[in-house]
Amino acid sequence: MIRGLIFDFDGLILDTELPEFDAWQSVYADHGGALSLDAWAICIGTAPDAFDPIADLEKQIGRSLDRAALRRQHKARSLSMIHAQPILPGVIDVLTDAKARGLKLGVASTSKRAWVAGHLDRLGLIGYFDCIRCGDDVENVKPAPDLYLAALDCLNLAPDEAIAFEDSPNGVLAATRAGLYCVAVPNPVTRRLSLDHAHRQIASLADLSLGRLLAELDNHRD
Repeated sequence: MIRGLIFDFDGLILDTELPEFDAWQSVYADHGGALSLDAWAICIGTAPDAFDPIADLEKQIGRSLDRAALRRQHKARSLSMIHAQPILPGVIDVLTDAKARGLKLGVASTSKRAWVAGHLDRLGLIGYFDCIRCGDDVENVKPAPDLYLAALDCLNLAPDEAIAFEDSPNGVLAATRAGLYCVAVPNPVTRRLSLDHAHRQIASLADLSLGRLLAELDNHRD
């Protein structure tokens, strides 16, 4: 029986991923380079050091750059766009429905706790969650299963008692490796990537019938 839901944060609850990508694309363009999605996809849903955009740009243009200045520039551009983003469609309805059903709710995010909790608090969502586990809580981030295993432990749930909601290939791998049923909900960046290894894929959380999904899973496991 499903007793809990665990959500990724970036790109699922709040679209931080398109602003991050767009901001780096603009930085590249300023210096005559181009950032491809294939290159950027390496770090979506996992540790940011999985891909070094400045090193990639320097390689493209054949010269060194002021790394600190570029990171400040990128941060200013991306944060401006992120703070203008609304909560993604369907998120509040799913959280409200889940709470009404008595389900436990958790977050499993590769990002640092200050980032995740800060945005959840700013958006008025932090009170929905019984547990938040972030990149600074585990040794190995996604696609390793550690974050989901930590969230399950915090919520006192077995893997077959929870559903994971993810937007990236690395996140889906983390959830399925931890033994959870995973629903992929891609955002404008990740919908161009393969999420075929998720158990189910939907266009938006606004399209989710939580009651139907819970009934289907419970009937399938009976």
